[in-house]
Amino acid sequence: MRHTSATAALLATAVIGGLGIIPTAAHAQAGPSEARAVWIKSCTDKKNDTTYPCGHWQLILRDGRKIAVKDAAATGVDGKGRKVEDAGLFAISGDGHVIAYERARDHRIVVRGTTGGPVKVLAASLVPKRYGTEPLALYLSPQGDRLLIDSTDDRDRVPGKVVTVATGKVVELPAKDTPQGFSGDGGEVLVQHSAGDNTSSLVAYRGDGTSVKRTPPQVVANAALTALAADGKTVAAIVSGDEDAKKAPRLRIYDLETGDLSAGVDLALKPGQTPSFVRWTGDGQLTALVQSGDDGSTAVVRVLTVDVATGAVTQTDRYSISKTRYAFGSAGE
Repeated sequence: MRHTSATAALLATAVIGGLGIIPTAAHAQAGPSEARAVWIKSCTDKKNDTTYPCGHWQLILRDGRKIAVKDAAATGVDGKGRKVEDAGLFAISGDGHVIAYERARDHRIVVRGTTGGPVKVLAASLVPKRYGTEPLALYLSPQGDRLLIDSTDDRDRVPGKVVTVATGKVVELPAKDTPQGFSGDGGEVLVQHSAGDNTSSLVAYRGDGTSVKRTPPQVVANAALTALAADGKTVAAIVSGDEDAKKAPRLRIYDLETGDLSAGVDLALKPGQTPSFVRWTGDGQLTALVQSGDDGSTAVVRVLTVDVATGAVTQTDRYSISKTRYAFGSAGE
């Protein structure tokens, strides 16, 4: 979720049904019912000239519709249940059919279909009592069947929790590991593990409890973005562009099992257009988001498919977020 001061219809229907959520007619349609992004408005406290999130979270659907999620919390709470001046938790699955958020009336984490239907309320224990929701972040798997709840407090982290939404089963990740996101099919979670000797490893935790771990070259360890493919071993690493040196962002492909590293290719982007997010789709395509628009102006998000062999990009979608935004997030983030 950014704070600015930020396969098909049958598969989607099966997944939503597995959550205990009955698909609506809109869920069964491919395309239009998918959420592209979600955002919440910014308001200003005139007494101290500070901004805070206000109003309802707004979903932007692929067909251009906007849906207010009226039971989602605009702000989170601390360990004493007090309101904090930061946005409540919200996430959209990569396919855009499922959303997870912090419920306003009790700050429980819930999951439901994007365009409505029954709400799946997750265990209250997923929110640490001593922290509340303030230091947490949510990440949904590509089909929305698994939810990752991560701690964003680097000084006092708690273990990340991966929840199978339909059953409520929870698998904990080591507290010192920093999640990078789900793999292309949601079967694994990629994390960065920092050792005591100033080295970092990448670990892919599988749903069955096994893992693949390797210490990658620095170009991968220090990459701006990493993403794990559906095979559970192929990592895309994007190195930031350099406007001063007029160097475009670069892509490397790394194999967690063998340690093989591809030659780098320049992405067909300007030096200042380093993607804000990257992920693999279940069918092996690499998707990147490129954002433009400073605070106080309309944000424009371009969704690109990346050719991993050449660095060529193809725009598959483009949408805008209101200049009055406090925070926003795109599908899959």
